[in-house]
Amino acid sequence: MRPFIRTHFLAVISLLVFSVLVASGCGEKKAAAPPPPPDVQVVTAEQKDVPVYSEWVTTLDGYINAQIRPQVTGYLLQRTYEEGRIVHKGEVLFVLDARPFQAALEQAQAQQAEAEARLSKTRLDVERDTPLAKEMAIPQRELDNDIQARAAAQATVDAAKAQVEQAKLNLGFTKVRSLVDGVAGLAQGQVGDLVGPNTVLTSVSQVDPIKAFLSVSEQEYLTAAEKINAISLGKQSIKENDKVLELVLGDGTTFAQKGWWVLADRQVDARTGTVRMAGAFQNPGNILRPGQFGRLRTVTSVARGAVLLPQRVVTEIQGSYQVAVVGPDRKVAIRPVKVGDRVGSLWIITEGLKPGEQVIAEGIQKVKAGMLVNPKPFSAAAEGL
Repeated sequence: MRPFIRTHFLAVISLLVFSVLVASGCGEKKAAAPPPPPDVQVVTAEQKDVPVYSEWVTTLDGYINAQIRPQVTGYLLQRTYEEGRIVHKGEVLFVLDARPFQAALEQAQAQQAEAEARLSKTRLDVERDTPLAKEMAIPQRELDNDIQARAAAQATVDAAKAQVEQAKLNLGFTKVRSLVDGVAGLAQGQVGDLVGPNTVLTSVSQVDPIKAFLSVSEQEYLTAAEKINAISLGKQSIKENDKVLELVLGDGTTFAQKGWWVLADRQVDARTGTVRMAGAFQNPGNILRPGQFGRLRTVTSVARGAVLLPQRVVTEIQGSYQVAVVGPDRKVAIRPVKVGDRVGSLWIITEGLKPGEQVIAEGIQKVKAGMLVNPKPFSAAAEGL
């Protein structure tokens, strides 16, 4: 073989060997080991009996609300209470100008004295003319007139006494008093105003206990009707175990005191199919005030053998719910489920999950159906379950 041809042949052979080696190296890179399964945190579906709560929006109002109005017309001279503080039944809240009523009382007393003087004269006439009529010294008709005059004078005295009593009442009404023990509101009348029986000067509300009003469906009412009616009819007193109501305040906290049912309205609202009801709560320190909103909740049933999961592990998509289940082979299955009532931070799973199955709580965004994962216990699972 010629030297030129031989040299060219060796170069071609070398190039082929190099290409094979390069291809072999690339093949080794493609065949590298796959990454390890991702870590996920899981919770175990638990089965147990749990109380089921019903919850309603509620509005608080005073147990007794009294509008304070003057019973006579007059000029307002003084406000004698501090707005927003506790007042007591009979305490003077406002003072009206009493001078016209004092004058009316004195006039009525004078009229009474005049009527009593007339009555005294008619009595003397009867005493004087009675023996004379018996002796026929005067006509019987004159004695009869004396007796009738005495009766009329007595009636005038009685009317005058009533006028005096009315004048005393009116004079007393110039001091406008609280009708109940409770918290007094802002004053609606100012010094110098001409006020009367149609004027609301302020309101006083008894807030310990305080009422919580709500509207419930007819079906919900029937579940508690027997106990409510027994209490309202006086057949059953309020006991500690009758305090079954919880009040969740506007800031999300639960009020420390538990409440009890006190009344149900006399009828079902035909427009809404609901019954207006009220519970009551002891209110030490007057923390709760009329007009506050909250949520009233109470146990209405017990779910036996319920399967429970924390709400955070259930994904809602367009009205349907699903969970990511890790099977015994450590593979992920995306499974649709049906949910029931909520119990605190838990959800009752009615279909699609069995007790003891593991559900991904943390790391679900990293997985898909059929993926192999490395399950680890979820650190917050104990708190939720």
